[in-house]
Amino acid sequence: MAKYTMRDVARLAGVSIATVSAYINGTAGVSERLTAKIAEAMAALDYHPDQVARSLKVGRTQVIGMVVPDVTNAFFPEVIRGVEDAAAVEGYSVILCNSNEDAEQEKRHLSTLFSRRVDGVLLACTDTAAAYGSLIQRRFPIVFLDRIPQGIPHAGVCTDNEGAGHVATRHLIGLGHKRIAFVAGNLRHSPHAERLNGFRKAMQEANIAVRDECLRMGDQSIESGYKAGLEMMRLAVPPTAIIASNNRMLLGLMRAVNELKIRCPQQVSIVGFDDFAWTQHFTPPLTVIAQPAHELGRKAMEMLLGQIRAGEGNETKRFENLRLAGELRVRESTARPPALQLVGKTRRKGGD
Repeated sequence: MAKYTMRDVARLAGVSIATVSAYINGTAGVSERLTAKIAEAMAALDYHPDQVARSLKVGRTQVIGMVVPDVTNAFFPEVIRGVEDAAAVEGYSVILCNSNEDAEQEKRHLSTLFSRRVDGVLLACTDTAAAYGSLIQRRFPIVFLDRIPQGIPHAGVCTDNEGAGHVATRHLIGLGHKRIAFVAGNLRHSPHAERLNGFRKAMQEANIAVRDECLRMGDQSIESGYKAGLEMMRLAVPPTAIIASNNRMLLGLMRAVNELKIRCPQQVSIVGFDDFAWTQHFTPPLTVIAQPAHELGRKAMEMLLGQIRAGEGNETKRFENLRLAGELRVRESTARPPALQLVGKTRRKGGD
């Protein structure tokens, strides 16, 4: 198969090699007439520019890397879509890596991305903040996404997780619940630590004690949510409401409740995080905090592009942190606690 060059494109289009180069690299204006001729010649020859050679010349690859902890988690595909949509507008491609919640695998992915000379990295981290200090000091364009390391200067985009945990808890308190349980993910990861903080804050504001037996720490897996659900609903005095800190633990929690033949919301109200088709079509439809996943991805990519431009001397580099509000979507999995439901029925029966 013949391998055509820029010289062949120029010859077929009837222009100079410099004009073809200017068109491909965007380094100078090319008229609409010549642009059309060059594009037609490239299509006829099925010519694709050598991106490696181009990156060496212009100092950019037009590629960014993205590392996520679990690509099978339904939250991340929508985040990735937001990243890719924003990247496409600026002519960037995205290399996606899955760390599988493994800090060593994450390091290997980052090393590979750096060796491929990507222009920047979006990272949903798996490790503690201490692991990223040297990464920040490299002054390489990097934006943390969803999971934000604490205690080091950085740029990041995430949900307002503390606010979301607070809103979810206030919703249950407003219904009359006092024995509220919380199933948290790994507290080394900022979303779960912050959601738990929001829960504690709302309970403290309402002067409601947080009971040790009503707190369970999971690992973001379905199995950990299932185990927590079994343990708490088998307590002598089980909670009347439970908040699950991520969508997978929510699935496990619902499985446990169903296995124990506990009715939701008649016996226990449940609130989860993330909103997908299955949350609406569950029985009952689930009350959730919806995260702006697509917007998180889009904003993170825009922030990373700002860092890349700053590295070229076009802007001042800033370590900006952006937190986007989640949205409480109330459905049928939350209701008043059993005691208040009974009071309501008694009053209606007595005509009061």
